[in-house]
Amino acid sequence: MNVVDSSAWLEYFANGPNASFFAKPVEQIDKSIVPSLSLFEVFKRVLQQRDENDALQAFAVMQQGTTVDLDSSVALNAARLSVENKLPMADSVILATARKYDAMLWTQDAEFKGLDNVEYRKRKS
Repeated sequence: MNVVDSSAWLEYFANGPNASFFAKPVEQIDKSIVPSLSLFEVFKRVLQQRDENDALQAFAVMQQGTTVDLDSSVALNAARLSVENKLPMADSVILATARKYDAMLWTQDAEFKGLDNVEYRKRKS
């Protein structure tokens, strides 16, 4: 199973320099866990940068995976991960979700570099 971080979804949708790195987990949507927080982050950013139609299209693609809501166990573990790894709230929720489902986390956010079960690719300019 895979969890694709919001930064990786956005990179893929924008066909950015790291899009090909994230193509495999994005295109294997049947093996994807999609935190509801990622739906929020990606929809918001695409809406800001493009338009609502593009944002809704991205949202629809993401919803083809298994969407999971933030529950109390993920919230508790996310808080622990946030303190232990000095992660912002959203990043800790994404990581806790990946761990709950024993999934690989795909990202280009440097905060995740070196953590277990993380496929990190440095962001390119």
